Amino acid sequence: MTILPSPGTGPSSLPDDYVRPSVLLALTVALVGVFAFIQVYSVQSILPELQLDLRASVVEIGNSVGMTILAVALISPFVGMLSDAVGRKWMVVGSAFALAIPTALLTQVQTVHGLLLLRFLQGLAVPGVSVVIIAYIGEEFRGGSMIRIMAIYVAGSVLGGFMGRFLMGHLTELMTWRHAFGVMAVLNVLGAAVVWRGLPASRHFVAKKSFGGSLRTLGQLVHNPSLQAACALGFTVLFALVGLFTFVNLHLAAAPYDFSSGALANIFVVYLLGVVITPMAGRVILWLGVRLTVLLAVGTSAFGVLLTLVHPAWGIVVALAIASSGVFITQSAIMSFIAYRITSGRSLASGLYYSAYYCGGFSGAWLGGVAYTYGGWAATVALLVASQALGWCVAWRFIPKPVPKTG
Repeated sequence: MTILPSPGTGPSSLPDDYVRPSVLLALTVALVGVFAFIQVYSVQSILPELQLDLRASVVEIGNSVGMTILAVALISPFVGMLSDAVGRKWMVVGSAFALAIPTALLTQVQTVHGLLLLRFLQGLAVPGVSVVIIAYIGEEFRGGSMIRIMAIYVAGSVLGGFMGRFLMGHLTELMTWRHAFGVMAVLNVLGAAVVWRGLPASRHFVAKKSFGGSLRTLGQLVHNPSLQAACALGFTVLFALVGLFTFVNLHLAAAPYDFSSGALANIFVVYLLGVVITPMAGRVILWLGVRLTVLLAVGTSAFGVLLTLVHPAWGIVVALAIASSGVFITQSAIMSFIAYRITSGRSLASGLYYSAYYCGGFSGAWLGGVAYTYGGWAATVALLVASQALGWCVAWRFIPKPVPKTG
């Protein structure tokens, strides 16, 4: 039983020679995910140091994560419309290069306001990679190949999220955090060059030059029940993930744990579970269907969030692994759901989804900071679990049940 159509059926199906990705292409798509997200959450492992050095409040330092996410949320739909008009590859590569500029400028920042501004500018470059590559995958692959490539991209994005946090934490133990941002900017340039060389040009992209046509497509997508459900669910998913991995750093940097920036960076090794689990999610989705996969994954993630209330540090790390694994599977399922359900204006649909998704992340960073300020880690956990419960209800009510195959 599956909610997904069989490969080779339906009006949007393509011949078999369109759906056999090479190992090199799969690796390149994974690298796109890495370099799209290597900067988005990189500051999380050094938040206590940034807070001390820049004399910031908990809410301000939480917004150093939230401002990047807010920028992604605001610009994603417009990037989707632009990409639907002008193409895919050049936007992916150009945006990856552009991300290096504000990252390099972070080496000169002296105030928390300067930090927030440059983190916002970083976020403006991200959708040109993350939004557009989803449309690229939806156009170039079909059936099981599309699901596997999408899972590989998500795995790459998970690896990028890990590498950003891990590298910044350990680089900051070897040099100042400003110099560490310089190293990260160089990595972005190198990554963009690799993607430019390895990502083939689109074969099935059809430009939509009419702005009026884009607006009509926007209106259709906004009223699409499947996309509405995906956006609502995505909001709650990133709300919980950003709130969890932003403020657990402050929790573990405080007594009795007193973690250093390097130790905090090591915690994000749990993200590597996502690199292993996410590619397997494609098989799980085909087996269980999107709806059941999401319900199980969100429930698992909420259990992990609750488990962070245990006292031993090793128990908190295990809880983070459980919570993040559930999120990675949920995200893979939602993105596959969108790719199958939306057949026109895919890039714009991806942009709308990411707008809702990252609005959730910004809200998690902001409201999580408020909860942490007034009620500590326990209040933050309660807020995050409440958001996940809402997401579970959205999936239960609005994601269709699987339809048995016939014949």
